[in-house]
Amino acid sequence: MRSALVLFQISWQISETSRGLVMTSIILAGGKSSRLGRSKALQLIGDRSLIQRVIDRLAIISTEIIIATARGEEITCSSDVRVRTVADVHPGKGPLAGIQSGLIASTDSRAIVVSCDIPFVSVSLLEYMSGICSEFDVVVPQIGTKAEPLCAVYSKNCVAPISELLKRNELKIIRLFPMVRVRYIEEDEIDRFDPDHLSFFNINSQDDLDRARTLATEKGWLLRSG
Repeated sequence: MRSALVLFQISWQISETSRGLVMTSIILAGGKSSRLGRSKALQLIGDRSLIQRVIDRLAIISTEIIIATARGEEITCSSDVRVRTVADVHPGKGPLAGIQSGLIASTDSRAIVVSCDIPFVSVSLLEYMSGICSEFDVVVPQIGTKAEPLCAVYSKNCVAPISELLKRNELKIIRLFPMVRVRYIEEDEIDRFDPDHLSFFNINSQDDLDRARTLATEKGWLLRSG
């Protein structure tokens, strides 16, 4: 009888956690790519663009994927999950405006938010964050004192405070955190899913892109599943 109860409790806990695992994902692709000199989203690692690699990973845990771009321009990609593009409500205001635009368009109350240039983002880490987000407005990794706000989960409760920040032209995402309920994912938690912290490897320059291509080759991630 006790074994049956334990199994029921485990099953219930898994079910409860799983409710947070499938939600909207938002990809921020509205940057100017000024350091690279061309669109980061469309740069190739193997036979796939950066944004396609991000989409392929997010599709595992997403009901829909929203791509937030400056003017709503379409980006070539494919997925079994519905993908749609939205324009920044406040173009030129950076990632904070992209987060707001994506949250407004989201069909879910919470959404995973990532930038288009982190091709090695850990699905397991995103699953973990989305599984514990129900009591918070932001769930964000933090390494030391540095938060990683472009690999995080945000709720629609963030839309109003983001509007206030944009009105004041305060564009740093971390300005949002004192205004909402935040759960920081500490380094020991991150290490359980992504010990090399490659989820936060983002591409800003040609050197970064070259390193990403080398890393993908060394890790065997040029295959479709990588």
